[in-house]
Amino acid sequence: MNCCDNNQVSFYRRMALRKVVEAFDKGLLETHAYRIPFEVIPPGSQSSVRCCIYKEQAIFRTRVIAALGYGVEEDDGATSPNEYAQKALNRKELPKHPLTVVDIACEGCPPARHLVTESCQGCLTRHCQQACKFGAISIVNTRSVIDPNKCKNCGMCKEACPYHAIIYIPVPCEQACPVDAIHKNKNGLAKIDFDKCISCGHCMPACPFGAITERSQIIDILNAIKKGKKVCALVAPSIVGQFENTSLGQLITAVKKAGFTKVTEVAKGADLTTRNEARELVERLENGAQFMTTSCCAAWVQAVKKHLPALKEFVSKTKTPAAYTAALEKENGYTTVFIGPCVSKRAEGMENPDIDYVMTYEELGVLFAAREIVPAQCEETKLETNISAEGRYYGVTGAVAQAVENAIAGKKPFTKMAISGLDKKAMLLLKSFAKGTGNFQLLEVMNCKGGCIGGPCTLQPQAQVIKPIQDLVEKSPKIPCALKEK
Repeated sequence: MNCCDNNQVSFYRRMALRKVVEAFDKGLLETHAYRIPFEVIPPGSQSSVRCCIYKEQAIFRTRVIAALGYGVEEDDGATSPNEYAQKALNRKELPKHPLTVVDIACEGCPPARHLVTESCQGCLTRHCQQACKFGAISIVNTRSVIDPNKCKNCGMCKEACPYHAIIYIPVPCEQACPVDAIHKNKNGLAKIDFDKCISCGHCMPACPFGAITERSQIIDILNAIKKGKKVCALVAPSIVGQFENTSLGQLITAVKKAGFTKVTEVAKGADLTTRNEARELVERLENGAQFMTTSCCAAWVQAVKKHLPALKEFVSKTKTPAAYTAALEKENGYTTVFIGPCVSKRAEGMENPDIDYVMTYEELGVLFAAREIVPAQCEETKLETNISAEGRYYGVTGAVAQAVENAIAGKKPFTKMAISGLDKKAMLLLKSFAKGTGNFQLLEVMNCKGGCIGGPCTLQPQAQVIKPIQDLVEKSPKIPCALKEK
């Protein structure tokens, strides 16, 4: 993976991870971690976006802390990264929360608001004033003016203006959060309410300054490998196409070269999910259930648990593909590492003892770069022949519901629906389904638009990975997990 990304947020986040891995490989992490910010941003260099390089270095220091797995919220500013490195190498428990706010990188955006621009024509119809139900709009010198103390940000004035002269200025991270888990602290900086947070990760790419980032488990994983443990990488179906010009067989070889003892496709677990979810759906419908939702998306499960309790009874009890695959490899005596595109799998891993660690595609790319592994130049590893096309397609919106339908194979006709992307509107729609407004029997819910291929920790745009996934699916067996006749 090339760390020279045009996106400076990605560049610095990945560079912090890469430098941590390189220092670990050289056995210098405990003594040289404090030097990393000055190696990446040397004294005398010019700041690219901040007021000065001193702030750039200070921000990068916190990125190193996050790369070591610690929350910036708990940092006192005086603790050396060397101390964090020492603790990371010796810790027994994983970080409690997957995300952290780099407060020094937060720009403290002004509150979200509607604003009348210079495009206002001062028209006589006063559509905006009539549309506002809160008396927040007045006319000053023939132009509309919004009173921020009365405005509720409902957006009715914006919709009513025939000149599109009213704009909405959001706070990007707050706007992206589907469950309102982000707000400002007393200093006006972003703060995550982890009691509400579903670890969806939408806030990460939303922040233009990279103020929200992950707490990595990469040191824990590398430490396990270094200590000689049998470590199995569980690669999610959406990994196909994430590394350019690289087949899945080559990628499996590359992962093994990076130090993993074994690599297993999570698509194997997806076939178990399909079979069991299909049986569960048939049983529920026969027992008079209104509908059932899928359970494979960890962020969706967290959303139900914390914000949509009325839907809890409708969520499938079937385990996720990651859970099934991890359980299989645990029985074989492996330490398990799920490798995927999302933040929420870290939350699932913390609740599931079979999933020891979670690594993102971004972190895997960094590991390849640090260890000078080029996946496209690796030899092919022969793929398992008993994994279905449906299982390998699980990372695309609609694929889970379609796999279940194929497994049932007409034995119990039903209608299905897929929600692609959890946002504020989707959450409102989902709340209505608990009241019986839906016209379906199987509801697939994916946190990311487009499915797992749209995850916040992917490396390639969706349009670029669809064809490689489809090509692999075409070569894979069809429907091996259909329900058997009773």
